[in-house]
Amino acid sequence: MAMFKNTNISFESKNGDTVIGTEAYFQGTLTAKGSLRVDGRIDGSIVDAKIVTVGKTGKVKGDISCEICYVSGEVRGNVTALDHIEALAGSRIDGDMRSPRIMLEEGAVFNGNCTMDAPKKPADQPQQKNSKTEAKQP
Repeated sequence: MAMFKNTNISFESKNGDTVIGTEAYFQGTLTAKGSLRVDGRIDGSIVDAKIVTVGKTGKVKGDISCEICYVSGEVRGNVTALDHIEALAGSRIDGDMRSPRIMLEEGAVFNGNCTMDAPKKPADQPQQKNSKTEAKQP
């Protein structure tokens, strides 16, 4: 008696996606090296993720540190992103946001401080300026 006749089902994770489903609850620090989608509840920090998406039913009570963050649900904590943060309509962020680009859609609620640091410049750029000024001197 074969219970699983369909052998075409693949459980490989090629792009490193992690999903916290609507009925799931996680407590503690979550380290995700790829993309993370939260539709359930997390009480704790999210670190090292590439892309964090908090879905409409998602709730995060803790800090988020990632490259890109999309929020449709609720975040109670600080959000730090290396590239950008998007708070979509219907979302709520209670905490500070820090990223070079921050986008708030109409209907998003944000309570906190925001810091938009310019992306870091290459280290060799100041050396080029110095060499040009030295060349102009007689």
